[in-house]
Amino acid sequence: MLCRPALFMWTLAADGLGEGVSDALKAAVPRARPHLHPLIAVPHTHSFPSGHATTSFACATVLAAALPAWRAPLFVLAALVAFSRVYVGVHWPTDVVAGAVLGVALATALLRLEEARRRRRRSPRAG
Repeated sequence: MLCRPALFMWTLAADGLGEGVSDALKAAVPRARPHLHPLIAVPHTHSFPSGHATTSFACATVLAAALPAWRAPLFVLAALVAFSRVYVGVHWPTDVVAGAVLGVALATALLRLEEARRRRRRSPRAG
C-alpha cells in the first residue's frame, strides 16, 4: 500500500497523465461536441475522449488500489462525473466510456510502474 504522500503524488500523476493524454487525443480526433441544448458553456476543444471521465477514472483507480474499502464509492463518483458530462450536453456517451477506459488503463500502467519500482528496491542487488 502507498503511504499518504506517495498516494497523493501517484494520484496527482494519474490526473496529470490523464489530462495530457486526453488533450492529445482530442487534438488528434476532431470529433464535434453534441449540439443538443447544453446546460453549460460548451468547451472549445473537441469531444473525444472526455477529459473529465479520463481524470476521474484515473484518480479513482489509483485511490481504489490503495484504499480497497473505498473502491465502490470511488468508482461510483467517477461514473457520476462522467455521466454529468453527457447530462449537461457537452459529450457523447462514447466520449465518456472511452475516457473511463483510458483513465483506468493509464492509472493501471502507473500502478504497475510503482509496483515494479518497489520490487527493484526490495530485491538484493547482484554484485
